[in-house]
Amino acid sequence: MKNVLVTGFTGQVGSLLVDYLLENTSYNVYGMMRWQEPLINVKHLTNRINSRDRIFVKYADLCDYSSLDSLIDAVRPDYIFHLAAQSFPKTSFDIPLETLQTNVVGTCALLEIVKKYKLSSDYDPVIHICSSSEVYGKAALGQSLNEDTKFHGASPYSISKIGTDYLGQFYGEAYGLKTFVTRMGTHSGPRRSDVFFESTVAKQIALIEAGLQDPFINVGNLTSVRTYQDARDAVRAYYLLAEKSAQGGIRPGDYFNIAGEEAFKLTEVIDILVGYSKVEGIVVRTDESRLRPIDADYQMFDNEKIKSTINWMPVISARQMFLDLLNNWRDQIQNGNIPLNR
Repeated sequence: MKNVLVTGFTGQVGSLLVDYLLENTSYNVYGMMRWQEPLINVKHLTNRINSRDRIFVKYADLCDYSSLDSLIDAVRPDYIFHLAAQSFPKTSFDIPLETLQTNVVGTCALLEIVKKYKLSSDYDPVIHICSSSEVYGKAALGQSLNEDTKFHGASPYSISKIGTDYLGQFYGEAYGLKTFVTRMGTHSGPRRSDVFFESTVAKQIALIEAGLQDPFINVGNLTSVRTYQDARDAVRAYYLLAEKSAQGGIRPGDYFNIAGEEAFKLTEVIDILVGYSKVEGIVVRTDESRLRPIDADYQMFDNEKIKSTINWMPVISARQMFLDLLNNWRDQIQNGNIPLNR
C-alpha cells in the first residue's frame, strides 16, 4: 500500500486533502504537525487516528532538519504534499524572518532530505510544492495571470512563496526530483482561518448572530477584486496532478495555476455573506489595523494550463462556498468554540 505525507495537515487545505485521500484512495496517510498545533480541523478524524485506521500523526517541524530527516526516513512516502507554511500575508509583515525561515529554508530542507535519499537509495517520491498566487503580487488592472506572468513580491509572505516556487522548480530541473508546483488563487470554504478576509467577515456575522459581538463588521481594504474557489475543488486538483506526475505525465519542476473562475469585489463578498445572515442592520466599518502596507488587490487567472494537463475544473459555486463557510462558523460557536474577536 502506498504512503502519503501531508505537511501542514491541521490547516484548512491540509485537512481537506486528508479527507479527500481517505475517501477516494486506499493509501495510508501520514499527517505532519508540530506537537502544539490546534486540532480543531482534524477532530473528526480522532477515532481513526487513535485506531490507526489509515491515518497517522507524525511530529516534525520545518525549522528542525533532524525531525524532517527522521520522518522521511521512517515513512518513505510515495507522495509528499508539502502544504505547511506560515501562510498569512498580513502576519508576515510582523514576522518576516520567521516567514522566510519556515517557507523558504524549511522547504529547502525537505527537498534536500529527499534528494539525499534519492541519491543513496533510489527513493523517488512525487513531491507537490504548494506555492501561492501571491507570487504575482500587485497585478495590473485587467491583467490575466498565467504561469509566465512576472513575479512581484507584495509582502514578506509572497516573497517567501516566490522562493518556495523557485525551489520546487530547481530541484525538479537540477536533480530530477518529481516535483510540481501549484499557485492556488484565493480559496475558502469550511475551516478557513479567520485571519483571511471572507472568513473573518463570516465569523463576525456568526458572532453577531450569537449575541457575542455588536452588529458591526470590521474590515480592512475593500478595493480588491479576486476570483474565489472552494478549497475542496483545489485539493482534488492536487491529487490529480500528483497521480499524473507519478505516471510520468508532468515534467519535473513544472508549475500550475489553480484558481476559481468567479470574480467578486470584496464589497460583493460582504453583501453575499450579510445576505445569508439572520440579523438585519449589520454595519460595515474600516479598521485601520487590518490594512496591509501593500496589497495584491487585483487577481484574475488563466487556468488553461492545468485544464490541458488534468481533467479538472471548479465545481462548487462561490456562493455555496461562502454559505458553507458561514455555517461552519455557526457550528463552531454553537458547539462552544468561541473564536477571538479579531
